[in-house]
Amino acid sequence: MTVSTDAAGLAAAYPPQGLAPTPEQIVRHLRHSSRVAERATLLGHHPFGAVLVGPDQETVLMEQGNVDTVNHAESVLARVAALNFTPEYLWSCTLYTSVEPCCMCAGTMYWANIGRVVFGMTEKRLLEATGDHSENPTMSVDCRYVFEHCQKAVEVVGPVAEVEAEIMEVQRRFWSSR
Repeated sequence: MTVSTDAAGLAAAYPPQGLAPTPEQIVRHLRHSSRVAERATLLGHHPFGAVLVGPDQETVLMEQGNVDTVNHAESVLARVAALNFTPEYLWSCTLYTSVEPCCMCAGTMYWANIGRVVFGMTEKRLLEATGDHSENPTMSVDCRYVFEHCQKAVEVVGPVAEVEAEIMEVQRRFWSSR
């Protein structure tokens, strides 16, 4: 496949992502990512989780909890996915994450060619749970801002009101004990 370096060429090479998830699938996969986040805390890590779902919006391909401050759940998952799936396939996949991806994770998802991201709670809401905690100096850069400055149109869905309170409770419980 030859890919043009102009925006029109990229748009042709990576058309819209295909099958969109239903509201029920969105809530189910976000709850899954929140369970992955809680499991990360049992391993001594921060409460962030990510799940990669295939183009059918049902098949869970991978899941990843947070590792450390530079190996966030979303970026680790995106890197491993890029090693195991073609860019064309990943463009039709959806990455679900409990909390809005930071700019590092958004950039990694973009470079891995994951075509859609769904998050439960914003970075701004996360800041309410973490405050100025030295272990998580939350950034105030929306992932949409990052994706708007890319050449391929990554679809973003979130925050999702149906799961936001549940995800916030996981965050508050963890950060209040630190």
